[in-house]
Amino acid sequence: MKNIIKSLFIVGLLALTSCESNLDTINENPNDQASVDPKFLLTYVSQNAFQVNGDNMYASRMMIGTDGENTYQYMKWGEASFDVYTKGLLNTVKMMQEAEKINNKNYQAIGKFYRAYYFFNLSLKFGSIPYSEAVKGESGITQPKYDSQETVMAGILTELKEANDLINSNDKIEGDIIYNGDASKWKKLINSFRLKILVTMSKKTTIGSYNIATEFASIAENQPLMTSITDNGELKFADAADSRYTMFNNSGYGSSLYMADYFINMFKDRQDPRLFTFAAQTTGAKEAGKPLTDFTGYNGGNPTSSYSDNAALITAKNISKVNDRFYKDATNEPSNILSYSELEFILAEAAARGWISGSAKTHYDNAVKASFTFYQAYVKNPNQYFAGFDVNQYLTTPLVSYNASEPLAVQLEKIMTQKYMTMFHQSQWTSYYDYLRTGYPNYPLQAGIAAPFRFRYPQAEYNYNSANLQAALTSQYGGNDNINSKPWWLQ
Repeated sequence: MKNIIKSLFIVGLLALTSCESNLDTINENPNDQASVDPKFLLTYVSQNAFQVNGDNMYASRMMIGTDGENTYQYMKWGEASFDVYTKGLLNTVKMMQEAEKINNKNYQAIGKFYRAYYFFNLSLKFGSIPYSEAVKGESGITQPKYDSQETVMAGILTELKEANDLINSNDKIEGDIIYNGDASKWKKLINSFRLKILVTMSKKTTIGSYNIATEFASIAENQPLMTSITDNGELKFADAADSRYTMFNNSGYGSSLYMADYFINMFKDRQDPRLFTFAAQTTGAKEAGKPLTDFTGYNGGNPTSSYSDNAALITAKNISKVNDRFYKDATNEPSNILSYSELEFILAEAAARGWISGSAKTHYDNAVKASFTFYQAYVKNPNQYFAGFDVNQYLTTPLVSYNASEPLAVQLEKIMTQKYMTMFHQSQWTSYYDYLRTGYPNYPLQAGIAAPFRFRYPQAEYNYNSANLQAALTSQYGGNDNINSKPWWLQ
């Protein structure tokens, strides 16, 4: 399916790019751009956007590698790519253009959502990025200027507001592999994502003309939001070509990837059975015949130790691999970019901060319950993991129960810890960004090595858009493209 879609519209897309020089140099006839039904582009963009990202599992102290030094695990990463401009944004813009030709406002609205989604994640990754002039190669802009992070965030909030106003129940949404054409669910996702952006900017008071707390309250009180896991912004996988689970048949998952003790111990300390869906028993526990639900049968490696030290745990048969379903099962649970559970954690945080009225505890409890409902609904044979488990009892245990009378820092730690525990192979880099802005949960780090705030810009930008890049580096970081330079959203 993916290859068919590519062949249908690749010629038309080549003329749109503005950020990747290899495409800029291709000579295309601007009067010979193929028209493509936006439903094909929507399928392609959605499939691309919702894939599982495994790299953040190392940075977020959930997994470790044992076959060499993983740069994400040891917080030593460097540059990242701008390929989202061509793989995601280019196709999104084309979809919007084709939707305008047929006067379909829903594809335009969903296009605005995907623009916001891609630009949001790009800016969190780097800082300032091409935004207002991005993806405009068709208009002759092949070296786009960089916009400040504040400009980007204000801009995508406006685009999402416009998307909310555009989405409607009249225009068809064919090719929709996320919500099967249900515009009301897209509207909920659009507004819920607006709240995600605002809470991510929690260290700021304003973004452009937006007051963060005021805008958050206005959306939360007046716009439709997710109300159950059936509203999740998620991609369901199928056992068919180009539709299988992202990590299916990934050789590393079957050989050298193991669980981090920091992550595993959170579940063991709370007697939380979600652990059994993420991790495999240690070899020693299997050989001893321990039941699958015996928490003593699970152990992780230290993400700050050398990979050779963690490899020794393999020899000792005392380390858990990632549950083999992640690479043996072609479908697994859906991949969320924003779930109802995450939204309820966002609302809990907003209530704790005083941005909205209502009970932070109620939202927190709803979030935890929704996570268990998700795994009980989608993980195959859930009774082997959850038989006899009572989530209401779980919520009363000391390490889990929420007390709104405690100091904000204590409340935030409780919220962020449980939110973190829901995000194994979910929501991409959200857990790491939550850690950067709140300090919770408190990741273990190697002595003398700080958690990076950002990625370095790609070498291609130095080669082909150097003047604009240098201006952006000077205005943000004093000219230094360093992973430890703090971007605007964290200042």
